[in-house]
Order: sequence, then structure tokens, then C-alpha cells
Amino acid sequence: MTFVSDFQPAVLWRHFDHILTVPRPSKGEDAMRAYVESRAAARGYEVRHDDAGNLVVAVPATAGHESAAVTVLQAHLDMVQEKNSDKEFDWTKDAIRPVLDGGYLTADGTTLGSDNGIGVAAMLALMDAEDAVHGPLELLFTFDEETGLTGAAELGDGLLHGRRLLNLDTEEEGALYVGCAGGGDNLLRLAVAEVAAPAGHVALDFHLSGLKGGHSGVDIHLQRGNAIKLLARILHAAMGGDVPFPFGRFEGGTAHNAIPREAFATVLVPADKEADFRAAVDAELAAVAAEYRPADPDLRLSVEKVDAPAKVWDDATGHRVLDLLEALPHGVQTMSYDIPDLVETSTNLATVERRDGRLEILASSRSSVDSAIAALRRRIRAAGELAGAEVDERGGYPGWKPDMGSELLRVMTDLHQRVIGDVPAIKAIHAGLETGIIGERYPGMDMISFGPQIEFPHSPDERVLVDSVERFWKLLTATLEELA
Repeated sequence: MTFVSDFQPAVLWRHFDHILTVPRPSKGEDAMRAYVESRAAARGYEVRHDDAGNLVVAVPATAGHESAAVTVLQAHLDMVQEKNSDKEFDWTKDAIRPVLDGGYLTADGTTLGSDNGIGVAAMLALMDAEDAVHGPLELLFTFDEETGLTGAAELGDGLLHGRRLLNLDTEEEGALYVGCAGGGDNLLRLAVAEVAAPAGHVALDFHLSGLKGGHSGVDIHLQRGNAIKLLARILHAAMGGDVPFPFGRFEGGTAHNAIPREAFATVLVPADKEADFRAAVDAELAAVAAEYRPADPDLRLSVEKVDAPAKVWDDATGHRVLDLLEALPHGVQTMSYDIPDLVETSTNLATVERRDGRLEILASSRSSVDSAIAALRRRIRAAGELAGAEVDERGGYPGWKPDMGSELLRVMTDLHQRVIGDVPAIKAIHAGLETGIIGERYPGMDMISFGPQIEFPHSPDERVLVDSVERFWKLLTATLEELA
């Protein structure tokens, strides 16, 4: 059994050990918020709230550093709750089970929640760390970051007094992040017309699984398979492109910021064509598996006979859905001309689900260039409208423009060399960070984002390099001492 509290620094890992037991879905962070407040109350620290549900713990300076400028530290309370389909787990009450694997901490069949649980644990640790030296601190805990950056977007005026901020939500050791992408979602709603299931047909259930998935921003360049796109491709090819067989359902994906790992469909096939249809499915599956083997070697498709549903989609609905899923873009659209190896613009065909008698298709797009994301979202809208869908463009969030002359960047670059022993990479991230919104709401905020090595967030493969957490803590505490 893995005892997380035995890792170093113990003051941080003890809190993370407790965090593993606390349900904290997006928009359901009350238990986590209560834990933060209880720790602040135990220390006698002031807690401030805004109307949205964000909270700030004001930690007084250590003796002799009261005149230092206020430093804000920030992390979000919620986590992405993903699990393998064969894992029995109740997110409302079950504790995440940590597993130590070759120097990495991961979880047994679920997301670990190191994103952003390590950042939250570090801020809680600063309340308890007797040897930490720092000026006045404002520990900002936001909510609902994972499904829409809601907490940052609704951050109350006057909640923060400091004008330099350390965001603890980056997942790459050895890097200081100074910019991020903006983003926005398109929700496409398609009317679903149903008819009675035809006689003489066999109902086949399809389940595409085994994909790695991952974060739709930081992992999009890895060109992993999208289960929704791949299942639509396989079925479209097997049907010869004209969708002659009725659909009972098509669904997949779980979150706007997670590359879909699984997709499901039910198709009714004339009994005398079942063998030919299965052969066509197998042929396209073999082609897909060969193409994606380097990125997703465990891709698999199960096909099982099931009882036919009473109703199926009519032919026109099947055509529109499958054609639209084939046409919608997914993946990297452009790379940055200015920053080597940085994805500039991408989109994630994130979820397909039946709701209120309609099929809802969610596409989540990102870009560090405002005009590029606007053009991409227009393209998605055009595809949806051509298919007869209603298109809702959900409000976007701003990016964070790098400030290479930042004083905070200068301080942390120097400390990284002295404390960690190497020169940090200065980067921007192809993902939404709350810093973009916080910087817009609090103009003049000098900001850096950094963190330990966290890999494959938003999937059950999520893992954190244990030793990197200690180095992250050393850099964090050294930075606070320098700023004091």
C-alpha cells in the first residue's frame, strides 16, 4: 500500500493524502472548500470570500518581513473525474486509491487529481510550514476551473490586494510559463427523429476503447486518437458513406477538455448483410489501428449483438449525425510561427450525448491568436448549420500575453538556476490558465505559472513524478523568501 504522507516534503504530502479522500468535482467543491477554511481557522488566519464561491486565505508575513509587497498564490479546488469503464468507483464517497509506480504516483483506474491537487496542497502546506520565510500572502482558491474557468471569470473585485501572482497549475517541471491560449466552445444541437425499429434486422452494439485520451490542450500535439472521430469513421466507411443502416444511438466523450477515450453506437443491420457489414468494419478498424498504433497501440473495438431498441433514428437523422461527425475538425490546426513547437490553434471534438430529445455535440477550441480561434469557431458553426444543427457559441476566455520583461520572471529564472541547478525553459501553454482571466480582472498583475511534473492529466493514466514535487516546493519557498 502506498502511504502518500511518507513522501517529502511531508508538510505538503500530508495535505494531498487528505485531498485524495475529498470529493471535489467541478461545481461541487464544497467539501474541499470547507477543508481549506478549517485549516485557516486552526491557524487563526483571515478568510475572505466573494459572491461566486472563491476564497482567499490571508497569511501574515513571517517576522521581519511585514513590509514586503503582498504575493498572491493561486490554485483551483476542482478536479476532472475520469475512470476506466470497468472500474467501479463512486465519486461522491470513494477515496482515490494512490499507486506508486516507478517513481510516479498514479491512481487505481481513476484520475489522481494531482491537477491541481498538488498546487492546493502546497498552499495549505504554507499555512503550516514553520520554516518558510515569506512576506504577506494571499492564497486564492478558485472553483470550477476544469469545466469553464468559472471561478476566475467570476472573481470578485477587491478580493485581492497583491499585484504579483504565482499560479501553481502548470504540469511541466523545469519550465516557467508566461502565457496561455484563450478558448471557447461550440455546442451543436441536432434534432433526432425516430421511427419504429425495422423487422428482420440485427442490433449491434459498438464500443471503441483503449485510447489514451489526455488533456485537450497540453496533449493535443501527441496526435492521439479521438474515439468519437474514429468510431464515426469506421461506421461511415463500413456503410459505404451513405448511412444505409438505422442508428439506435451514438455517444462518447466525457468533458470539454479531455480527448475522448471511448465512444459507443448501436446500429441495426439487415440480418442477411451482417457478415458483410462486420467484414467492412474489421477492414476499416485494421486501417485505423495501423495508422494510430504509435500513439494508441491499445485501441480496440468490441461488437456485440443486443436486443433491438423499440425505436431508431430515421434515415435523415443518421445521415446528418454521421456526416457531421466526419466533417467536424479535431486536433492541431496550426503551429505557432513565433514559439518553436507551440501549438497555436486546435480543437477537440469533445462529447456527443443525447439530451432532451436532441443530440448534443460539443467542440472545444483553443488558440493564442484571437482571430484564429474566431475563424475556427465560424468553421465549426458552418459545419453544424449545414447539417441543420442549432449552434450555441459559448462565451470564450482570454489568453495571457507573455511579458518577457517581467520582474517576477527575472527573479524566478535566477532562482531556478541557483536552487534547481539549471536554466528554466520559458514557455507559453496551449491550454487555458486562470492567469489569463485574473490578469484581465486585475490589470497590472505580474504573473508566473509553474509546477511539478504531471503527465496525462484528465485521464486515468494521470501521474505525478514524486521527486519533482520536492523540487517544486523548494523553488516555491525560495521564491517567496526572495520576494520577502
